[in-house]
Amino acid sequence: MRTETVSSPAPDMTPSIPLDPLMRISDTEFNLIRTLVYERFGINLTEAKKSLVVGRLQKTIRSLGMKSFKQYYDYLIADTTGQAITTLINRISTNHTFFYRESSHFDFFRSRVLPEITNCLNQANSRDVRIWCAGCSSGEEAYTLMIELMEFYGNEYRQWDVGLLATDISTQALQKALQGEYSEDNVANLPAAARRYFIKAGPDRYRVRDELKREITFRRFNLMTPTFPFRRPFHVIFCRNVMIYFDQPTRAELSQKFYDCLVPGGYFFIGHSESLGREQQMFQYVVPAVYRKREERLKP
Repeated sequence: MRTETVSSPAPDMTPSIPLDPLMRISDTEFNLIRTLVYERFGINLTEAKKSLVVGRLQKTIRSLGMKSFKQYYDYLIADTTGQAITTLINRISTNHTFFYRESSHFDFFRSRVLPEITNCLNQANSRDVRIWCAGCSSGEEAYTLMIELMEFYGNEYRQWDVGLLATDISTQALQKALQGEYSEDNVANLPAAARRYFIKAGPDRYRVRDELKREITFRRFNLMTPTFPFRRPFHVIFCRNVMIYFDQPTRAELSQKFYDCLVPGGYFFIGHSESLGREQQMFQYVVPAVYRKREERLKP
């Protein structure tokens, strides 16, 4: 599966801006921004996030020649190109991750999930492996999954039609994922065998090899889309440390969408700080932060 280019304006790569005491946001202005972000992206900005909103948006507001958050809100609503709202989510969303984060998930993926998928597909005379990394951020999780897939299938990898879709709402994060270049700190947890998928790109910099990069399809996708457009269900969905930013009704709605996008018996990975809730009946608990669509066994 080939990597797709994300069409977007050049990302703002400036670091987070310290809170400027001269930029103020009223309760009314904050509620306007909060409601817009919730309606468009499902992200629940609580009252405690007010200083974060100011810190991340004030430079953008000033660069537009504006003096208030109300002016900025009006600008967001009036813009018909989509660029203004894209800049907003790039600034608001948090994209912190690293390779092999919550590594027990990848151990389970390697030791149990991939053998089960392989046996299931062999019995069905199929070679179509379908995996979705939702909320892929800057790409580390997606690349980790692809390393595991290529290591698991080894010399037989080309005999399988492996499809790994990686999506995120932030064009800024996706641009970094497509670039595939990371610092020493990001790759510090890489096993020795996985380091062969990287080349030195400069002092304390490493770049993903093209043969790994081209196996992943990166796309911008909003999880608040009413109907997911996928033609075939996935065997595995990773959506880790994403739903923690949503309120309970949004999490429940999104869990239903993920359920609908999984094959019977398919696996659903969430973050260790997240939970689907005891009241849900769609998924069966397997191990911490790993669930599966209720079914006796995996189906192709």
